[in-house]
Amino acid sequence: MKLWGGRFSKDTNEIMKKFNSSFYTDKRLYKQDIKGSIAHVRMLGKVNILSTEEVDKIINGLEGILKDIEEGSLKLEGDYEDIHSFVEVNLLERIGETAKKLHTSRSRNDQVAVDMKMFVKDEVLNTVFKIDNLIECLIKKGRENEYLMPGFTHLQPAQVITFRYHLMAYVEMLKRDKKRLLNALNILDESPLGSCALAGTTNEIDREFTARELGFRCITKNYLDSVSDRDYLIEILSAFSILMMHLSRLSEEIIIWSTPQFRFVTLSDEYSTGSSLMPQKKNPDSLELIRGKTGRVYGGLINILTTLKALPLAYNKDMQEDKECFFDALDTVNICIDVMTGVIDTMKVNKEEMLKSLKKGYINATEVADYLVKKGVPFRDAHEIVGRIVLYCEKTNRAIEDLKLEELKSFSEEIEEDIYEYIEYSNILKKGNKKYILMEVE
Repeated sequence: MKLWGGRFSKDTNEIMKKFNSSFYTDKRLYKQDIKGSIAHVRMLGKVNILSTEEVDKIINGLEGILKDIEEGSLKLEGDYEDIHSFVEVNLLERIGETAKKLHTSRSRNDQVAVDMKMFVKDEVLNTVFKIDNLIECLIKKGRENEYLMPGFTHLQPAQVITFRYHLMAYVEMLKRDKKRLLNALNILDESPLGSCALAGTTNEIDREFTARELGFRCITKNYLDSVSDRDYLIEILSAFSILMMHLSRLSEEIIIWSTPQFRFVTLSDEYSTGSSLMPQKKNPDSLELIRGKTGRVYGGLINILTTLKALPLAYNKDMQEDKECFFDALDTVNICIDVMTGVIDTMKVNKEEMLKSLKKGYINATEVADYLVKKGVPFRDAHEIVGRIVLYCEKTNRAIEDLKLEELKSFSEEIEEDIYEYIEYSNILKKGNKKYILMEVE
Protein backbone atom coordinates (compact mmCIF):
# COMPACT_ATOMS: atom_id res chain seq x y z
CA MET A 1 0.00 0.00 0.00
CA LYS A 2 1.20 3.49 -0.94
CA LEU A 3 0.19 6.57 1.00
CA TRP A 4 -0.74 8.26 -2.28
CA GLY A 5 -1.79 7.31 -5.82
CA GLY A 6 -5.44 8.18 -6.39
CA ARG A 7 -4.70 10.55 -9.25
CA PHE A 8 -2.25 8.18 -10.98
CA SER A 9 -3.26 5.79 -13.77
CA LYS A 10 0.07 3.97 -14.06
CA ASP A 11 2.13 2.24 -11.43
CA THR A 12 5.54 3.59 -10.50
CA ASN A 13 8.46 2.25 -12.52
CA GLU A 14 10.49 -0.29 -10.51
CA ILE A 15 13.67 1.71 -10.90
CA MET A 16 11.83 4.80 -9.72
CA LYS A 17 10.51 2.90 -6.70
CA LYS A 18 14.05 2.08 -5.61
CA PHE A 19 15.26 5.57 -6.43
CA ASN A 20 12.42 7.19 -4.50
CA SER A 21 12.53 4.96 -1.43
CA SER A 22 14.19 6.25 1.73
CA PHE A 23 13.08 3.37 3.96
CA TYR A 24 16.48 1.81 4.50
CA THR A 25 17.77 5.18 5.69
CA ASP A 26 14.83 6.66 7.60
CA LYS A 27 13.76 3.38 9.25
CA ARG A 28 16.11 4.55 11.97
CA LEU A 29 13.36 7.01 12.93
CA TYR A 30 10.82 4.30 13.78
CA LYS A 31 10.66 5.12 17.48
CA GLN A 32 10.17 8.83 16.91
CA ASP A 33 7.67 8.18 14.11
CA ILE A 34 5.50 6.01 16.33
CA LYS A 35 5.82 8.34 19.31
CA GLY A 36 4.85 11.30 17.13
CA SER A 37 1.86 9.39 15.72
CA ILE A 38 0.64 8.50 19.21
CA ALA A 39 0.76 12.17 20.26
CA HIS A 40 -1.02 13.17 17.04
CA VAL A 41 -3.79 10.62 17.61
CA ARG A 42 -4.28 11.73 21.22
CA MET A 43 -4.65 15.28 19.96
CA LEU A 44 -7.21 14.19 17.34
CA GLY A 45 -9.19 12.60 20.17
CA LYS A 46 -8.89 15.68 22.36
CA VAL A 47 -10.41 17.91 19.65
CA ASN A 48 -13.11 15.29 18.84
CA ILE A 49 -11.90 14.48 15.33
CA LEU A 50 -11.51 10.84 16.44
CA SER A 51 -13.65 8.99 18.97
CA THR A 52 -12.25 7.59 22.21
CA GLU A 53 -12.60 4.07 20.81
CA GLU A 54 -10.71 4.98 17.63
CA VAL A 55 -7.95 6.68 19.60
CA ASP A 56 -7.51 3.66 21.89
CA LYS A 57 -7.53 1.25 18.97
CA ILE A 58 -4.91 3.17 16.99
CA ILE A 59 -2.65 3.77 19.98
CA ASN A 60 -2.79 0.12 21.03
CA GLY A 61 -1.87 -0.84 17.47
CA LEU A 62 1.04 1.61 17.36
CA GLU A 63 2.34 0.50 20.75
CA GLY A 64 2.15 -3.11 19.59
CA ILE A 65 4.20 -2.28 16.48
CA LEU A 66 6.83 -0.53 18.60
CA LYS A 67 6.99 -3.46 21.03
CA ASP A 68 7.38 -5.98 18.22
CA ILE A 69 10.13 -3.95 16.56
CA GLU A 70 11.99 -3.62 19.87
CA GLU A 71 11.68 -7.35 20.56
CA GLY A 72 12.72 -8.30 17.03
CA SER A 73 9.54 -10.07 15.95
CA LEU A 74 8.76 -7.30 13.43
CA LYS A 75 11.69 -6.62 11.13
CA LEU A 76 12.35 -3.22 9.62
CA GLU A 77 12.55 -4.57 6.10
CA GLY A 78 10.44 -4.85 2.99
CA ASP A 79 9.30 -2.86 -0.03
CA TYR A 80 8.25 0.41 1.61
CA GLU A 81 8.66 3.97 0.46
CA ASP A 82 9.61 5.25 3.90
CA ILE A 83 9.25 4.61 7.61
CA HIS A 84 5.85 6.35 7.62
CA SER A 85 4.37 3.90 5.12
CA PHE A 86 5.93 0.96 7.00
CA VAL A 87 4.16 1.99 10.21
CA GLU A 88 0.84 2.77 8.55
CA VAL A 89 0.76 -0.43 6.47
CA ASN A 90 1.52 -2.56 9.51
CA LEU A 91 -1.10 -0.68 11.52
CA LEU A 92 -3.69 -1.34 8.80
CA GLU A 93 -2.90 -5.05 8.89
CA ARG A 94 -3.37 -5.12 12.66
CA ILE A 95 -6.42 -2.97 13.32
CA GLY A 96 -8.12 -2.66 9.93
CA GLU A 97 -9.80 0.39 8.40
CA THR A 98 -9.47 2.54 11.51
CA ALA A 99 -5.75 2.81 10.72
CA LYS A 100 -6.62 4.99 7.71
CA LYS A 101 -7.69 7.76 10.10
CA LEU A 102 -4.20 8.04 11.59
CA HIS A 103 -3.00 10.57 9.04
CA THR A 104 -5.90 13.01 9.46
CA SER A 105 -4.69 16.65 9.54
CA ARG A 106 -1.09 15.62 8.95
CA SER A 107 1.34 15.47 6.03
CA ARG A 108 4.50 13.46 5.71
CA ASN A 109 6.17 16.87 5.47
CA ASP A 110 5.43 17.88 9.06
CA GLN A 111 5.62 14.24 10.16
CA VAL A 112 9.21 13.75 9.03
CA ALA A 113 10.12 17.21 10.33
CA VAL A 114 8.96 16.34 13.85
CA ASP A 115 10.48 12.84 13.65
CA MET A 116 13.86 14.25 12.74
CA LYS A 117 13.81 16.92 15.43
CA MET A 118 12.89 14.35 18.08
CA PHE A 119 15.65 12.03 16.86
CA VAL A 120 18.23 14.82 16.93
CA LYS A 121 17.22 15.85 20.46
CA ASP A 122 17.64 12.29 21.72
CA GLU A 123 20.87 11.48 19.89
CA VAL A 124 22.74 14.74 20.33
CA LEU A 125 22.20 14.59 24.09
CA ASN A 126 23.92 11.21 23.95
CA THR A 127 26.81 12.82 22.06
CA VAL A 128 27.03 15.51 24.75
CA PHE A 129 27.24 12.75 27.35
CA LYS A 130 30.15 11.23 25.42
CA ILE A 131 31.89 14.62 25.30
CA ASP A 132 31.53 14.86 29.09
CA ASN A 133 33.17 11.43 29.43
CA LEU A 134 36.10 12.51 27.26
CA ILE A 135 36.48 15.74 29.24
CA GLU A 136 36.61 13.80 32.52
CA CYS A 137 39.13 11.38 31.01
CA LEU A 138 41.42 14.24 29.92
CA ILE A 139 41.18 15.91 33.33
CA LYS A 140 41.98 12.63 35.11
CA LYS A 141 44.94 11.85 32.85
CA GLY A 142 46.29 15.36 33.37
CA ARG A 143 46.00 15.18 37.15
CA GLU A 144 47.83 11.85 37.17
CA ASN A 145 50.65 13.18 34.98
CA GLU A 146 51.36 16.79 35.88
CA TYR A 147 54.87 16.68 34.46
CA LEU A 148 56.92 19.45 32.91
CA MET A 149 57.07 19.40 29.11
CA PRO A 150 57.89 21.78 26.29
CA GLY A 151 55.07 23.76 24.73
CA PHE A 152 55.41 24.32 21.00
CA THR A 153 54.75 26.92 18.35
CA HIS A 154 55.38 26.05 14.71
CA LEU A 155 56.10 22.57 16.13
CA GLN A 156 59.32 24.07 17.56
CA PRO A 157 60.07 24.04 21.31
CA ALA A 158 58.81 27.34 22.71
CA GLN A 159 58.21 27.54 26.47
CA VAL A 160 57.82 25.23 29.42
CA ILE A 161 54.31 24.06 30.37
CA THR A 162 52.92 20.91 31.99
CA PHE A 163 51.33 17.88 30.38
CA ARG A 164 48.16 18.53 32.36
CA TYR A 165 47.98 22.08 31.08
CA HIS A 166 48.35 20.89 27.50
CA LEU A 167 45.46 18.45 27.90
CA MET A 168 43.37 21.17 29.54
CA ALA A 169 43.55 23.16 26.31
CA TYR A 170 41.52 20.39 24.68
CA VAL A 171 39.13 20.38 27.63
CA GLU A 172 38.38 24.03 26.83
CA MET A 173 37.78 23.17 23.18
CA LEU A 174 35.43 20.33 24.09
CA LYS A 175 33.51 22.56 26.50
CA ARG A 176 32.85 24.95 23.62
CA ASP A 177 31.78 22.03 21.44
CA LYS A 178 29.31 20.99 24.12
CA LYS A 179 27.93 24.54 24.39
CA ARG A 180 27.44 24.71 20.62
CA LEU A 181 25.47 21.47 20.58
CA LEU A 182 23.31 22.42 23.57
CA ASN A 183 22.62 25.82 22.01
CA ALA A 184 21.57 24.13 18.76
CA LEU A 185 19.23 21.83 20.71
CA ASN A 186 17.65 24.83 22.40
CA ILE A 187 17.07 26.59 19.07
CA LEU A 188 15.50 23.55 17.37
CA ASP A 189 13.20 22.81 20.33
CA GLU A 190 10.04 23.89 18.51
CA SER A 191 7.41 21.46 17.24
CA PRO A 192 6.52 21.62 13.53
CA LEU A 193 3.72 19.06 13.88
CA GLY A 194 0.39 20.46 12.63
CA SER A 195 1.96 22.49 9.84
CA CYS A 196 0.79 19.75 7.46
CA ALA A 197 2.14 20.03 3.91
CA LEU A 198 2.88 23.77 4.04
CA ALA A 199 -0.28 25.68 5.01
CA GLY A 200 -1.84 23.98 8.02
CA THR A 201 -5.29 22.37 8.01
CA THR A 202 -8.94 23.51 8.01
CA ASN A 203 -9.54 21.25 11.03
CA GLU A 204 -9.33 22.85 14.48
CA ILE A 205 -6.32 20.95 15.81
CA ASP A 206 -4.26 21.68 18.95
CA ARG A 207 -0.58 22.08 18.08
CA GLU A 208 0.36 23.14 21.61
CA PHE A 209 -0.98 19.83 22.90
CA THR A 210 1.22 17.71 20.62
CA ALA A 211 4.21 19.95 21.39
CA ARG A 212 3.77 19.30 25.11
CA GLU A 213 3.20 15.58 24.54
CA LEU A 214 6.44 15.31 22.59
CA GLY A 215 8.50 17.43 24.98
CA PHE A 216 9.00 20.50 22.81
CA ARG A 217 9.43 23.94 24.35
CA CYS A 218 6.94 25.56 21.96
CA ILE A 219 5.50 25.35 18.43
CA THR A 220 6.95 26.78 15.23
CA LYS A 221 5.31 29.98 13.96
CA ASN A 222 5.34 29.65 10.17
CA TYR A 223 4.07 26.54 8.39
CA LEU A 224 6.21 27.08 5.27
CA ASP A 225 9.34 27.38 7.34
CA SER A 226 8.31 24.49 9.61
CA VAL A 227 8.34 21.87 6.87
CA SER A 228 11.36 23.21 4.99
CA ASP A 229 13.63 24.10 7.92
CA ARG A 230 16.80 22.04 8.22
CA ASP A 231 18.89 24.82 9.76
CA TYR A 232 19.27 22.78 12.93
CA LEU A 233 20.93 19.95 11.00
CA ILE A 234 23.33 22.41 9.39
CA GLU A 235 24.10 23.92 12.78
CA ILE A 236 24.71 20.55 14.43
CA LEU A 237 26.78 19.27 11.50
CA SER A 238 28.81 22.48 11.78
CA ALA A 239 29.30 21.84 15.52
CA PHE A 240 30.20 18.22 14.72
CA SER A 241 32.77 19.44 12.18
CA ILE A 242 34.39 21.77 14.72
CA LEU A 243 34.39 18.95 17.28
CA MET A 244 36.05 16.60 14.79
CA MET A 245 38.63 19.28 13.98
CA HIS A 246 39.49 19.38 17.69
CA LEU A 247 39.71 15.59 17.88
CA SER A 248 41.87 15.58 14.76
CA ARG A 249 44.28 18.11 16.25
CA LEU A 250 44.56 16.06 19.43
CA SER A 251 45.06 12.92 17.34
CA GLU A 252 47.89 14.54 15.42
CA GLU A 253 49.63 15.63 18.62
CA ILE A 254 49.40 12.21 20.22
CA ILE A 255 50.64 10.60 16.99
CA ILE A 256 53.69 12.88 17.10
CA TRP A 257 54.18 12.33 20.84
CA SER A 258 54.13 8.55 20.38
CA THR A 259 56.91 8.48 17.76
CA PRO A 260 60.38 7.20 18.73
CA GLN A 261 61.65 10.73 18.10
CA PHE A 262 59.46 12.11 20.92
CA ARG A 263 58.42 9.21 23.18
CA PHE A 264 56.25 11.51 25.28
CA VAL A 265 53.50 8.87 25.41
CA THR A 266 53.13 5.17 24.73
CA LEU A 267 49.86 4.01 23.22
CA SER A 268 48.15 0.91 24.54
CA ASP A 269 48.15 -2.18 22.33
CA GLU A 270 44.35 -2.00 22.54
CA TYR A 271 44.32 1.08 20.34
CA SER A 272 47.26 0.29 18.05
CA THR A 273 47.80 -2.02 15.10
CA GLY A 274 50.76 -3.67 13.43
CA SER A 275 52.24 -4.06 9.98
CA SER A 276 51.81 -7.13 7.77
CA LEU A 277 55.41 -6.71 6.60
CA MET A 278 57.40 -4.95 9.30
CA PRO A 279 57.23 -6.84 12.61
CA GLN A 280 58.62 -3.96 14.69
CA LYS A 281 55.79 -1.56 13.85
CA LYS A 282 53.18 -0.32 16.32
CA ASN A 283 50.93 2.04 14.44
CA PRO A 284 48.57 4.66 15.93
CA ASP A 285 45.76 3.66 13.56
CA SER A 286 43.03 4.61 16.03
CA LEU A 287 44.17 8.22 15.91
CA GLU A 288 44.87 8.22 12.20
CA LEU A 289 41.33 7.03 11.58
CA ILE A 290 39.91 9.83 13.71
CA ARG A 291 42.04 12.27 11.74
CA GLY A 292 40.86 10.74 8.46
CA LYS A 293 37.17 10.56 9.40
CA THR A 294 37.17 14.29 10.12
CA GLY A 295 36.89 14.91 6.39
CA ARG A 296 33.92 12.56 6.26
CA VAL A 297 32.03 14.72 8.76
CA TYR A 298 33.02 17.88 6.88
CA GLY A 299 31.55 16.20 3.80
CA GLY A 300 28.20 15.78 5.56
CA LEU A 301 28.09 19.51 6.30
CA ILE A 302 28.92 20.44 2.69
CA ASN A 303 26.40 17.85 1.49
CA ILE A 304 23.44 19.39 3.30
CA LEU A 305 24.49 22.98 2.61
CA THR A 306 24.67 22.17 -1.10
CA THR A 307 21.34 20.33 -1.04
CA LEU A 308 19.50 23.26 0.53
CA LYS A 309 21.25 26.22 -1.07
CA ALA A 310 18.76 26.83 -3.91
CA LEU A 311 15.54 25.15 -2.80
CA PRO A 312 12.31 27.16 -3.11
CA LEU A 313 9.75 26.91 -0.32
CA ALA A 314 8.34 24.68 0.92
CA TYR A 315 9.20 20.97 0.91
CA ASN A 316 11.17 19.42 -1.96
CA LYS A 317 12.23 15.80 -2.38
CA ASP A 318 15.86 16.93 -2.34
CA MET A 319 15.43 17.21 1.41
CA GLN A 320 15.27 13.43 1.66
CA GLU A 321 19.06 13.64 1.36
CA ASP A 322 19.38 15.28 4.78
CA LYS A 323 19.20 12.06 6.76
CA GLU A 324 21.91 9.90 5.28
CA CYS A 325 24.63 12.52 5.70
CA PHE A 326 23.45 13.42 9.20
CA PHE A 327 23.19 9.81 10.40
CA ASP A 328 26.64 9.05 9.04
CA ALA A 329 28.17 12.12 10.69
CA LEU A 330 26.44 11.34 13.99
CA ASP A 331 27.73 7.76 14.01
CA THR A 332 31.21 8.88 13.00
CA VAL A 333 31.42 11.54 15.72
CA ASN A 334 30.16 9.17 18.42
CA ILE A 335 32.62 6.38 17.68
CA CYS A 336 35.50 8.85 17.32
CA ILE A 337 34.76 10.31 20.77
CA ASP A 338 34.58 6.80 22.24
CA VAL A 339 37.87 5.78 20.63
CA MET A 340 39.63 8.96 21.72
CA THR A 341 38.40 8.42 25.28
CA GLY A 342 39.85 4.91 25.18
CA VAL A 343 43.17 6.12 23.76
CA ILE A 344 43.56 8.79 26.46
CA ASP A 345 42.49 6.48 29.27
CA THR A 346 44.95 3.71 28.35
CA MET A 347 48.01 5.61 27.13
CA LYS A 348 51.14 5.83 29.30
CA VAL A 349 52.79 9.22 29.82
CA ASN A 350 56.59 9.13 29.86
CA LYS A 351 57.79 11.71 32.40
CA GLU A 352 61.53 11.26 31.84
CA GLU A 353 61.30 11.65 28.07
CA MET A 354 59.44 14.95 28.46
CA LEU A 355 61.97 16.19 31.00
CA LYS A 356 64.84 15.31 28.66
CA SER A 357 63.15 17.23 25.86
CA LEU A 358 63.19 20.41 27.97
CA LYS A 359 66.92 20.63 27.31
CA LYS A 360 66.25 20.91 23.58
CA GLY A 361 65.21 24.12 21.93
CA TYR A 362 66.24 26.72 24.57
CA ILE A 363 62.70 26.96 25.94
CA ASN A 364 63.82 29.18 28.85
CA ALA A 365 65.14 31.86 26.49
CA THR A 366 62.10 34.10 26.96
CA GLU A 367 62.62 33.94 30.71
CA VAL A 368 66.23 35.12 30.27
CA ALA A 369 64.81 38.14 28.46
CA ASP A 370 62.30 38.67 31.30
CA TYR A 371 65.19 38.46 33.77
CA LEU A 372 67.07 41.18 31.93
CA VAL A 373 63.95 43.37 31.81
CA LYS A 374 63.70 43.08 35.59
CA LYS A 375 67.32 44.31 35.70
CA GLY A 376 66.32 47.42 33.76
CA VAL A 377 67.24 46.35 30.23
CA PRO A 378 64.64 47.44 27.59
CA PHE A 379 62.81 44.41 26.22
CA ARG A 380 63.99 44.93 22.62
CA ASP A 381 67.62 45.06 23.80
CA ALA A 382 67.02 42.02 26.03
CA HIS A 383 65.54 40.16 23.07
CA GLU A 384 68.67 40.93 21.01
CA ILE A 385 71.00 39.82 23.81
CA VAL A 386 69.21 36.51 24.32
CA GLY A 387 69.24 35.87 20.59
CA ARG A 388 73.02 36.10 20.66
CA ILE A 389 73.15 33.80 23.71
CA VAL A 390 71.08 31.17 21.85
CA LEU A 391 73.34 31.45 18.80
CA TYR A 392 76.34 30.88 21.07
CA CYS A 393 74.63 27.85 22.67
CA GLU A 394 73.97 26.36 19.25
CA LYS A 395 77.63 26.70 18.30
CA THR A 396 78.82 25.13 21.57
CA ASN A 397 76.00 22.55 21.70
CA ARG A 398 74.88 23.50 25.21
CA ALA A 399 71.71 24.63 26.97
CA ILE A 400 71.47 28.19 28.33
CA GLU A 401 71.48 27.00 31.94
CA ASP A 402 74.68 25.03 31.28
CA LEU A 403 76.68 28.14 30.42
CA LYS A 404 79.04 29.50 33.07
CA LEU A 405 78.28 32.86 34.64
CA GLU A 406 81.34 34.42 32.97
CA GLU A 407 80.03 33.31 29.59
CA LEU A 408 76.60 34.77 30.25
CA LYS A 409 78.09 38.04 31.54
CA SER A 410 80.00 38.41 28.29
CA PHE A 411 76.60 39.13 26.69
CA SER A 412 75.34 41.45 29.46
CA GLU A 413 76.88 42.72 32.67
CA GLU A 414 73.38 42.77 34.18
CA ILE A 415 73.40 38.97 34.47
CA GLU A 416 74.18 37.70 37.97
CA GLU A 417 74.26 34.34 39.78
CA ASP A 418 70.53 34.52 40.48
CA ILE A 419 69.76 33.91 36.81
CA TYR A 420 70.13 30.17 37.24
CA GLU A 421 67.37 30.00 39.81
CA TYR A 422 65.22 32.33 37.71
CA ILE A 423 65.39 30.19 34.55
CA GLU A 424 65.22 26.77 36.24
CA TYR A 425 62.31 25.01 34.52
CA SER A 426 60.12 24.28 37.54
CA ASN A 427 60.69 27.79 38.93
CA ILE A 428 59.56 29.41 35.69
CA LEU A 429 55.98 28.26 36.29
CA LYS A 430 55.87 29.93 39.71
CA LYS A 431 56.33 33.45 38.34
CA GLY A 432 53.88 36.03 37.00
CA ASN A 433 50.68 34.79 35.43
CA LYS A 434 52.41 31.50 34.63
CA LYS A 435 51.20 30.45 38.09
CA TYR A 436 47.84 29.67 36.48
CA ILE A 437 49.47 26.83 34.54
CA LEU A 438 49.93 25.00 37.84
CA MET A 439 46.43 25.80 39.16
CA GLU A 440 43.32 23.62 38.93
CA VAL A 441 41.18 25.63 36.52
CA GLU A 442 38.28 23.59 35.12
